[in-house]
Amino acid sequence: MKIFQTTIAIRARKRGFHLITDEIFSALPEIKTLNVGICQVFIQHTSASLTINENADPTVRKDFEMFFNKAVPENDPDYEHDYEGADDMPAHLKSSLLGSSVSLPISNGKFALGMWQGIYLCEHRNYGGERKLVITAWGENI
Repeated sequence: MKIFQTTIAIRARKRGFHLITDEIFSALPEIKTLNVGICQVFIQHTSASLTINENADPTVRKDFEMFFNKAVPENDPDYEHDYEGADDMPAHLKSSLLGSSVSLPISNGKFALGMWQGIYLCEHRNYGGERKLVITAWGENI
């Protein structure tokens, strides 16, 4: 069994849901050498998250943003934590709802995602900045 790991910084993105599948795959070229395995992607932040969902129709990502803004609104007077602005506490809550990592199967040197699946960076801050990801892959060589 082989284990590979890298930490990458991905560019700052506007608030919303962004496909990053290709960036992750490109960041760890050793994935191509694995016949069967697992890739785990972990985000080192508490105000952004990761999830897997629709990779074809961009309106799905817009609807995700709309849903989470309704479910976890800004400017709730009951929030105590607002040191960094009105989007601060809602970003932490959204991040916890979606999670800080995703795991993907690797098959024949590629992610074994469904035809319409991709990895989303879920940016919950208005100005979240650069985000760091730890990408770990392990499995059997081709």
